[in-house]
Amino acid sequence: MNKPLTLLGNRCPETFLAEYWQKRPLLIRGALPGFTSPVSPEELAGLCCEPEVESRLVLEQAGPAPWTVEYGPIAENRFAQLPDTHWTLLVQECNRYVPELAELRDRFSFIPHWRIDDIMASYAPAQGSVGPHTDQYDVFLIQAHGTRRWQISTDPVSDDNFLPDIDLCIMREFTATEEWVLHPGDMLYLPPGVAHHGVALEDCITLSVGFRAPGYAELLSHFAEHVASRFDATQRYADPTLQRQQHPGEISHDALAQVRGILQKILSDDASIDQWFGEFITEAKNEHAAEETETLDEQRFLQTFAEKGRLYRNEQTRFAFIANNNTNNNALFIDGQHYPLPAELAFAAPLLCDEHQWSYAQLQKALAQPGFAKLLTTLYNQAYVYFI
Repeated sequence: MNKPLTLLGNRCPETFLAEYWQKRPLLIRGALPGFTSPVSPEELAGLCCEPEVESRLVLEQAGPAPWTVEYGPIAENRFAQLPDTHWTLLVQECNRYVPELAELRDRFSFIPHWRIDDIMASYAPAQGSVGPHTDQYDVFLIQAHGTRRWQISTDPVSDDNFLPDIDLCIMREFTATEEWVLHPGDMLYLPPGVAHHGVALEDCITLSVGFRAPGYAELLSHFAEHVASRFDATQRYADPTLQRQQHPGEISHDALAQVRGILQKILSDDASIDQWFGEFITEAKNEHAAEETETLDEQRFLQTFAEKGRLYRNEQTRFAFIANNNTNNNALFIDGQHYPLPAELAFAAPLLCDEHQWSYAQLQKALAQPGFAKLLTTLYNQAYVYFI
């Protein structure tokens, strides 16, 4: 990949966030000048054959019904049976398997890392498409190989304007309000809810950088489960001052006030909510098996780091932190695990969460700080960081 990558053209990140982010679409010609796809169609086909890789094959015409979806792993001989046109292969989390795509994801650091979901790669021959549809999250569509025509509509989409009885949310009626042909290096940003329809004009690969947007129902149900697991059987509704009621079938105002008080007390515990959200938002999207590595003590870890010269963050993990400005303590979260950091280690959280690799020279002074080498050793032994 060529550097530097302008990505937003002549717009600064602040301008993009203020004028476009979650507001309106933006086409950026030459966002990645001279860009060539870091993954080939053959590599994508190979990935979708692996059981641990999330993938889909969308057949517009050649399936048992229009817009048939086949889920991976996909048999290798399946590709020899496909027609010449009108199908698309989708491979999720390609940034886990292609280092150049992990680097590409880092170009979006003007958006908080915890908001970034993954980079999906789609390959399609001429006329390949997944139909007109909407997404409930922000997405940057980067043309990596070949050309694709994108049509969008900023008109509202009604709930009944989707084809029934298929595994895709494809719109029944779609009228484009704008249209472009994207070439390698071009990028189209779409906020949530904007209908779009991409059709390959030739063999092409499109990279979709998607962003996480938890639904209210998901947030509430996960938080409720988190809170409920922390109560024991002795913590129950109690009414030792209960008085006889005129109507035994009535739920009294006192009872309702007590129930509201219980719930409000839970929801007013900011520290508990903060910890829950840090754990929730860094949970791994898919379970992954940690590679077996030799367990190192702190001294051996430092020796190995000095010899290897560079430490890498496992691409399959999610890192984030919450700063506590009152105590100068930071809470580090990795794959749903909480690592409280005392004040003397508060510097470690942004250092570990903002970057994906570190040289020994870069961390040499930090390694002299109490507890930092021990923390890195722990993260190494848990396969969150590794050496090459």
